[in-house]
Amino acid sequence: MKSFKPSELETPKLHSYLLGAVGPRPIAFASTLSKNGTPNLSPYSFFNVFSANPPIMIFSPARRVRNNTTKHTLENCKETKEVVINIVNYDIVQQMSLSSTEYAEDVNEFEKSGLTMLKSDVVKPYRVKESPVQFECKVNEIIELGQEGGAGNLIISEVVKLHIAESVLDDNGKIDQYEIDQVARMGGNWYSRANRGMFEVPKPLSKLGIGVDQIPQQILNSEILTGNDLGKLGNVEAFPEQYQIDEFLKSEHLHEFVLNSNEKGLHQKAHEYLKGDDTFAAWCILLSKNL
Repeated sequence: MKSFKPSELETPKLHSYLLGAVGPRPIAFASTLSKNGTPNLSPYSFFNVFSANPPIMIFSPARRVRNNTTKHTLENCKETKEVVINIVNYDIVQQMSLSSTEYAEDVNEFEKSGLTMLKSDVVKPYRVKESPVQFECKVNEIIELGQEGGAGNLIISEVVKLHIAESVLDDNGKIDQYEIDQVARMGGNWYSRANRGMFEVPKPLSKLGIGVDQIPQQILNSEILTGNDLGKLGNVEAFPEQYQIDEFLKSEHLHEFVLNSNEKGLHQKAHEYLKGDDTFAAWCILLSKNL
């Protein structure tokens, strides 16, 4: 067995060991508003419920290790004292991951991730319509755990209203643990699907992805492609160019398939590529007829 003192490890290495060992961790999909009213949406896996009376949830946006800056979520919670904590299920995991991209302060991650803003009843930040359970919260206290990169900030949030999708409730009015289909964070790129087991979600691009809001409307309205598919499609830096599409179709002998396929057939083929995490191939198919 290898043993370490925290002081012996660089912060990224210590961070990796902590997250690799402590899991699965639930995800607080936190929706906030800036003091100017700009929506912000970002996931945090330093999160749990700590009290039922009063109902208290705590999550912790850590200071960035690379440059010791703070997250927009933390700044918004300090300024407005409100947050909505949305629960993440498997149906929105790719869009949730895309929202974690470091977009600029004035960018709305709801739009980039393709998720729907739903007006809250008590607080001002929006709920995520697609989330199976949403908690409107007032921020009671923020505890700073340090001033260096990697230091956490405990946001102690009191639930003032909760919303539960009827689709996840059983006949007795309790949350069905299979139907809610929650996901949780593990180490690295790994997640755990509570009713299935582990799976991998590649981290969003270090450069900014185009976002779901840049996907052509015909694709957004697809009857085949899922929210997770759209999340993957939005996590590319640029669309493939025409010569790349032509080379791909030629190499895969797909010209005839494209010529003989309708929009639904192309979307089904793209969906199959996305199941295998081949986003480039999916885009080549979707753009093969310049839909």
